[in-house]
Amino acid sequence: MQAFVDFMNGIIWSPVLIYLCLGAGLFYSILTRFVQVRHFSEMWRLLFSGKSSDKGISSFQALAVSLSGRVGTGNIAGVAAAIGFGGPGAVFWMWVVAFLGAATAYAESTLAQLYKEEQDGQYRGGPAYYIEKAMGQKWYAWIFAIATIMACGLLLPGVQANSIGNAVEATFGSGAMIQTGLGELSSAKIFTGLAVVLVLGFIIFGGVKRIAHFTQIVVPFMALGYIIIASVIVLLNIAEIPAIIGQILGDAFTPMAGFGAAIGWGVKRGVYSNEAGQGTGPHAAAAAEVDHPAQQGLVQAFSVYIDTLFVCSATAFMILITGAYNVHGVGDTFLVQNIAADIAANGPVFTQMAIETTMPGFGKPFIALALFFFSFTTILAHYYIAETNVAYLKRTINLPGLILGLKVAIMASTFYGAVKAADLAWGLGDVGVGLMAWLNIVGIIIIFFMSKPTMKVLKDYEEQQKAGVTEYTFDPKKLGIKGATYWEKRLAEKKQSGK
Repeated sequence: MQAFVDFMNGIIWSPVLIYLCLGAGLFYSILTRFVQVRHFSEMWRLLFSGKSSDKGISSFQALAVSLSGRVGTGNIAGVAAAIGFGGPGAVFWMWVVAFLGAATAYAESTLAQLYKEEQDGQYRGGPAYYIEKAMGQKWYAWIFAIATIMACGLLLPGVQANSIGNAVEATFGSGAMIQTGLGELSSAKIFTGLAVVLVLGFIIFGGVKRIAHFTQIVVPFMALGYIIIASVIVLLNIAEIPAIIGQILGDAFTPMAGFGAAIGWGVKRGVYSNEAGQGTGPHAAAAAEVDHPAQQGLVQAFSVYIDTLFVCSATAFMILITGAYNVHGVGDTFLVQNIAADIAANGPVFTQMAIETTMPGFGKPFIALALFFFSFTTILAHYYIAETNVAYLKRTINLPGLILGLKVAIMASTFYGAVKAADLAWGLGDVGVGLMAWLNIVGIIIIFFMSKPTMKVLKDYEEQQKAGVTEYTFDPKKLGIKGATYWEKRLAEKKQSGK
């Protein structure tokens, strides 16, 4: 089974998908005239101007929910892997992916807002919704929804929980070994699994509002805390920064970029990290309460900057400044060897060692704490994404107990992952996420050529912005956009009330 899953991942996560993500970002960057640069100040303004409602969450809360999925273990272990296999130049290509990916994030999140629906008293939307409404291909939307539920609802939460269990055990020890139906387990992992499941259950049974309230506190806290530690290390070594930046830029185009695959690893880890184009961010974007679909598209574009340009860069600078890394070459050879050869690049050890170098005794517990918060909030994001796609399927097959079944399944997956190894789940989850990325990127490109809705929405927003309106309005029919039923109904209600 593991061999089959590895084979599938080799096909799905081939260089074709990596460069498709990069190409989609370049495509939308050019067509929007680099919206990620032109509207940077507007992104910042919108971030704090929106308000929540009974049915929707604020722009900032939606950003926090999507960031809780984006800012994860990849920001610690993924950056280390990019440097370990691609050299310092891989960081440059992660920046490139973030810059271009911000335009993709704008496009997919604007589509999510444009074609969202009101279900069970809250807003729902995402790729499955806009694929059905804008493309008119319900079968295609169903494949996306099922792949997403399997990946985000049943498989990936266990992988994230596994990193929490391992981090706790590595920091505090395994404790007594207990014989269970799942085999012999450490008491540390059992208690960790139970604690995580209890907190998870309390939050997910409270709905999207409770998820949003939790993430809007935890996500900024964990990201800022991580960046502060990184900033301290950078400031203590400030004289080395020009050389490090020169190394990143120089290695991006040198032979190391070929032998160490800086471009491939930088692009791959950048895509993994910021998730632009994968179709995960639009789910939270659709839940936001905004006056115009373009507004949440702009806010979500900013989230890519936070994830890669801030958090990933913080990790990269810590590792490179302290020299706590190796760069693997062909076979067992090293292009650069600064630390022991047996230290795995595809994990958090580079980052732990970087902090330990400057703050002895602090690196291991700090990274364990960071991994806990990063992983737990990612589980919450996975749940919300899966729940949204279950809600999408319920529009056609309204079987009772589907949402409850998902909640029980994700809690069981989380506990199992916390106490047992999750290698197969990680591989299967990658298959699901890879399918999501393929389906979503192909979808948003086809939708563009069918009716160009994202461009029409952006032009409309910019015209109102130029006119200096105090309250934005949106009329999809006026722009020739079909299927935006929520916005049609909203405009009709506004006209009826005289507002």
